[in-house]
Amino acid sequence: MIRKAFILLMLVALGIIISPFVLQFTEPAGMPEASAHYLEKGPEELGAANVVTAVVVSYRGLDTLGEVTILFAAAAVVGLLIHLNKNENGLRREASELLKTGSGFLFPLILIFGVYVFINGHLSPGGGFQGGAIIASGMVLTVLADPNRKIGHTVLSIIESISGMTYVALGAVGLFLTVNGFLDSRILPLGEYGTLISGGLIPVIYSVVGLKVGSELSSVVVTLKGDTVEEVSEK
Repeated sequence: MIRKAFILLMLVALGIIISPFVLQFTEPAGMPEASAHYLEKGPEELGAANVVTAVVVSYRGLDTLGEVTILFAAAAVVGLLIHLNKNENGLRREASELLKTGSGFLFPLILIFGVYVFINGHLSPGGGFQGGAIIASGMVLTVLADPNRKIGHTVLSIIESISGMTYVALGAVGLFLTVNGFLDSRILPLGEYGTLISGGLIPVIYSVVGLKVGSELSSVVVTLKGDTVEEVSEK
C-alpha cells in the first residue's frame, strides 16, 4: 500500500513539473531556420532526392557517426556478455527441410534487397541502417535453417573494421577538400538529380554504413548462436 502511494505521489509530482511546459506550449508559426534551409536548399546543394538522407548523412553527419559508434559499442558488449555466459549444451535440434530449402532460396534475395535499400537511400526511403538490418535478418534465417553450421567471426570483423575506418576516412577527406567540413558529400560530383549516380558522396557513405551495420548485427546473431557442432565435439 505504501509503495503504491509513493508511486502515485511521484506521478503527481512529475505532472506538476511538466504541466507548465504543456500548458504554455505554442505551435511555431513556421519552420526553424535550419529545417527550412534543409528543405529548400538540400536538393540543390547535395543533389539527393531524399532530403532525410541528406540531413542524416551530410548536414548532420557527426550525429550519424555517433549512432554508428553507439551501435558498435552495444554490439561489442552484447558479444562479450554472451561469450562469458556461453552455453555448452551440445548439438542443436535440426531445422525442418522446408526451412532449409527456403533459406537457400531466400538468403541471396535478402542480401540483394539489403544492398538495394542502402544504395538507393538517397532516392527513396531506406538507407544504411535499414539495409544493414535487412542483411542481418538474412543471417538470422541462415542460423535458423542450420543451427549447427559453423560461422566464423573473422570475415564479419574484417568487413566491420574496414567499413568503420572508411566511414571516418571519407568524413576526414571532407575537412580538407571542402569548406563545409566533415562528411561533406560534395567531394564527388553531384550527378544528375533523381538518378542512381547522384547525391555526391551520399550513396557511398550509406553503402559503407550499411555494410558496417549489417556486419555488426550479423556478428551479434552469430554470437547468440553459441558453440557449433565442431566446437562442442572438441570439448
